[in-house]
Amino acid sequence: MNKKTKQLTQLDKQYLWHPFTQMADWLAGEPVVIESGDGFYLIDTDGNRYIDGVSSLWCNVHGHRVRKIDDAIRTQLDKIAHSTLLGLGQTQSIELAEKLVQIAPVPLEKVFYSDSGATAVEIAIKMAYQYWQNIGQTNKTKFISLKEAYHGDTVGAVSVGGMDLFHGIFKSLIFETHYAPSPHPYRFDGTPEQCAAHSLAAMEDILKVHLDEIAGVVVEPLVQGAAGIIVHPAGFLKGVESLARKYDILLIVDEVAMGFGRTGKMFACEHEDIQPDLMCIAKGISAGYLPLAATLTTQTIFDAFAVSGDIKKTFYHGHTYTGNALGCAAALASLELFAENKIIETMPKKIDLISQYFTRFSELPYVGNARQCGMVGGIELVADKATKRAFASEKKIGAKVCDAMRPKGAMMRPLGDCIVLMPAVAMDMETLTKLLDTIEDTLTNEIPKMTCHAGLDPVSSR
Repeated sequence: MNKKTKQLTQLDKQYLWHPFTQMADWLAGEPVVIESGDGFYLIDTDGNRYIDGVSSLWCNVHGHRVRKIDDAIRTQLDKIAHSTLLGLGQTQSIELAEKLVQIAPVPLEKVFYSDSGATAVEIAIKMAYQYWQNIGQTNKTKFISLKEAYHGDTVGAVSVGGMDLFHGIFKSLIFETHYAPSPHPYRFDGTPEQCAAHSLAAMEDILKVHLDEIAGVVVEPLVQGAAGIIVHPAGFLKGVESLARKYDILLIVDEVAMGFGRTGKMFACEHEDIQPDLMCIAKGISAGYLPLAATLTTQTIFDAFAVSGDIKKTFYHGHTYTGNALGCAAALASLELFAENKIIETMPKKIDLISQYFTRFSELPYVGNARQCGMVGGIELVADKATKRAFASEKKIGAKVCDAMRPKGAMMRPLGDCIVLMPAVAMDMETLTKLLDTIEDTLTNEIPKMTCHAGLDPVSSR
């Protein structure tokens, strides 16, 4: 650790409070301080290089310091960095809205900007709620979500979240939501098809009992990210859409994490030809460059608010940096790169490569389940493979495994004892292979050492 790193570490520990971090552990440790990026690598203040294996919290798309995006932001800086959309238009936000509608699922036609995934969900919830109020169905005020759902950290987003660890403490602060069980095949006693049917049946039971009060259902399409990369069985999302249509409620899809190529298509909804009423996007929208988000909705919902002379039907919601020009410029450049570099078309080979490695990972003694959807993967570590018994949480096996990858040049982040793989979708095959080799080496050679030190029998999980 050089002098600069020591100084920055000291200042960090003195002044910063990090998100989703037990600060007592942080203060006792030796953090990595990132100073720069180069393509798909992060570079710390000591000059160490790490493959960015989780795309800087699931948002980086084309890599770091991408010339086209850098130039687009610099060009916009020569014009204006930001101007409000309250009562004014702005060139970049208009152009981006057109592009987003062109690539979004039918029938999404209107774009409302914000600045994070949580705010995009917050807006969708409020739009759905007010839509029913505006058309006279004032009893529709509740939502359905999935257990273990994560939709962000604002109060509305927490209210439709279902993770007790994150959200339980705020129970008295949030509004009531009805929860259906998450379709988690690995943790379900039955086939994937039975798992999906079980969750859908529970959701329909809620609708039958509470139909008159349900405004909409909120779901992460295909994959529940923060819950531990829970990959839903095929057809589950289509089943949710069918229930929404059958019982006349709004379908809200949270594409914040899975949008912009993560699942192998531009949006996860495309895999099952879903037509949502509202869609939330963020993270990859600006290629991970700047805070930007959007909530897309239909002409029908928009028309319920655009009522001449009725100010009570206005959507009274906004953000200071709504439609920020720099963020929109980055997003436009990113969409151009998707087309120019044929990102979606190049993904099948990379997805297949991940699949090959995950098949091998699944045979390792401490890997209970290696699950994948596109370029998103979750490697669930267990103490006993036969019984699926988890490690004791205080062992922090997932964190130790990711820490063990850092000296090997890979930056990963776990969700409990689930090792998350979510590289930039544009990552080249050579770098992706190197990342997967590092994961395989660590899973194979480091976990047995950790478990022995923890007093566990390494044979018990075979």
